[in-house]
Amino acid sequence: MRSCGARRSGLLANRARAGRIGLALAAMLCTASLPAYATDITGAGSSFGAPIYGAWGAGAARATDIRLNYQTIGSGAGQNQVKARTVDFGASDAPMNAAQLAHNGLMQFPTVLGAIVPVVNLPGLDGSHLHLTGELLAGLYSGDITMWNDPRIAAENPGVSLPAMPVAPVRRADGSGTTFVFTSYLARVSPRWAAEEGKGTSIEWPVGEGARGNDGVAAAVRNTEGSIGYLEYAYAAGNHMPMAELRNHHGDVVAPDPESFRLAVTSAHWADDATHSADVLDGDGAGAWPIMAATYVLIPTDSATTAQGRAVRAFFDWSMQHGAESALLLGYVPLPEDIRASIRTILNGR
Repeated sequence: MRSCGARRSGLLANRARAGRIGLALAAMLCTASLPAYATDITGAGSSFGAPIYGAWGAGAARATDIRLNYQTIGSGAGQNQVKARTVDFGASDAPMNAAQLAHNGLMQFPTVLGAIVPVVNLPGLDGSHLHLTGELLAGLYSGDITMWNDPRIAAENPGVSLPAMPVAPVRRADGSGTTFVFTSYLARVSPRWAAEEGKGTSIEWPVGEGARGNDGVAAAVRNTEGSIGYLEYAYAAGNHMPMAELRNHHGDVVAPDPESFRLAVTSAHWADDATHSADVLDGDGAGAWPIMAATYVLIPTDSATTAQGRAVRAFFDWSMQHGAESALLLGYVPLPEDIRASIRTILNGR
C-alpha cells in the first residue's frame, strides 16, 4: 500500500492539470481519519467561500464520510435559505449582527479570511503596472472618472502610458457578500461614497454592467476592453486576470499576494460577542492589503440534536483542525490558531 506521503506527492505532480483546488484536495488526503458519520449535509451562499468549502468537502468525505453539497448562490440568498431552514447551513461574507442572529435562531463564526482585488482589462497594460487608491476606485464606480487617462489616475501612475479608453465598470448583479466587502471599503475610504452610495450586499449602482457571481464578473471583465471589476482573489488568480495594486491606509503601494494578506490579518479586530466577526478592512499596518474580510457560516441553533446538525458541526470542527493548508493553497488566509480553537469550543458546545 502506498504511504500517505507518496499519495500526496503523486497528486502534487499533476498540479498543472488539476489546478489550485486539486492542490488543496491533495493537502487533505494525508489527514488522520475520524469516525464515520455517513451523513449528507447541504450548504448554500457565498461564492467568496465556495472554493475552500469545495476543498474541505472533498477532504472531509474521505476522513469522516460526511458528504457536503454546497450551492454557490450568493451571500444574500445563503442567509435567506438558512433562515428558511431549507439548507443545513448558510454562508455569507456579510456577517449578521447579534440581534439578527438571535431573532433567527442562528450561530455564526468565520471560517477563513480572504482578499477582494480589482481586476482590469486594459490592452497593452499589465494590471500590476496600474496603481489605484480607494478614492480612485470610488470615482471609477461612481461615474466620476470616465476615462482611463484621467489626470487623477495619471497622477498615481507617473510614467505609465494610460489608454485613452472609456472606463467600463463591472459589478455584481446578485446579492453578494463580495459586494458588501467592496462597498464597505469604498464607504470607509470615501466620505462621498459613504454619503451617496453606501454599503450593502446589493446597492443602487450609479454606473456599470451587472454580472452574477464571481465567475460572471470574471467573464464580463475578460470580454470587455476598458473594464474593471472586483473579485475574490482565488477567482482572479485562478483565471490569471491582471490585478491592480492599491495604496493602503499606511501609504504603501501593495500588490495582492499572500504576504500582504497575512500582514492585513495581523491587525484584525475580533468581536467578542455572538457575531464572532472580524474587522480587517483598510488596516493601518505597513504592507497590508486594504480590501480584506472574513467569510462566515450560519448554523441553526435548534439543529444541535439532529443528524444533519451534528454532522455540520463535525464537518466544521474537522475543517478547523485540518483545513489551514488547503486554505493557503487556494489563496486564503487561515484563521489564527486561537480563533480556530475558540470556534471548535463553540461547535462542541463547551
